[in-house]
Amino acid sequence: MKIEELYEKQGRGVRCLVCERRCLIEEGKKGICRNYTNLEGKLVHIGYGKLSAIESRPIEIKPFFHYYPNSTALTFSGFGCNFYCPWCQNYHLSFSDIPEWIMEVPPEELVSLALKNEDNGLCASFNEPATLYTYLLDVFELGKRKGLYSCLVTNGYFTLKALRNLIESGASGFSIDIKGCPKMKVLSVDHKKAFRNAKEAINLGAHVEMVYLVVTNTNDFEECYNWIFNMHSKMLGEDVPLHINRYYPMNYWKEPPTPAEKLVKLKKIAQKEYNLNYVYVGNIGSIEHETTYCPKCGEKLIIRSGYRVLRWNLRDNRCPRCGEKIPIYGEFTRF
Repeated sequence: MKIEELYEKQGRGVRCLVCERRCLIEEGKKGICRNYTNLEGKLVHIGYGKLSAIESRPIEIKPFFHYYPNSTALTFSGFGCNFYCPWCQNYHLSFSDIPEWIMEVPPEELVSLALKNEDNGLCASFNEPATLYTYLLDVFELGKRKGLYSCLVTNGYFTLKALRNLIESGASGFSIDIKGCPKMKVLSVDHKKAFRNAKEAINLGAHVEMVYLVVTNTNDFEECYNWIFNMHSKMLGEDVPLHINRYYPMNYWKEPPTPAEKLVKLKKIAQKEYNLNYVYVGNIGSIEHETTYCPKCGEKLIIRSGYRVLRWNLRDNRCPRCGEKIPIYGEFTRF
């Protein structure tokens, strides 16, 4: 797909339609993510293939717990972001301009490296993948032809057209960070768009897992977490996994780390009051809260530790005790 399909001319400016920021970019200027510019009235993707990191990583670290379990993905990133969360753990990438010395990594080279490393798939992560949008289309399409899965760790703020194009190109997994709620005072974004896009991705056959990083004194108040759980239940359904993760001070956000007991409390609320079947607590090193239990009989089904599967107790993705079908996308990579 050509970048021409994802912008509109408005006078001497161009409106970028990659994400819901919909930046109106003046001649010679860049959008908020600093990866798209207006050159002579045309949108140009200057961040294409400009990678900041390439690394093979376990899929569970994304986190994906129900998507190609125990596999590894060649994980890559660019520079910049469209959100600029003040607590960003990868702010050295997300808050950076593209260095002039960075050379473009061709899609063929990236896919070849994944195959050489014997990775099972490809994953755009570390910084917001929207910065690499047209590159992702080419990488994912090539990866699909080579038998690799493709996924993203994202804030989910794509326009619907951009999202649909990603899935058509081969993106089958979305780990979507829900940053907060409408009453949250930090970040001037429409948090409903993340849920809208998650629902659209599911409707188009992709796998989605939601991640709620609980930031102390920021998005951890009752009205906020109830809004998140309610939107998840109503729009995505009880079987879409939800990861409730611990925040640690990072960048210039200095609130104290989220108390582990608060995270466990939120997990119980999501399960008991909103009937969510697969709720996990991350960043506290708890095997108990990273284990998948059968929602019908309570049997331990998938035990995880250190971002790997320790025990796989499913038969044809069903609970061996009661036969309950567990939503798993893709094959389990055997030990």
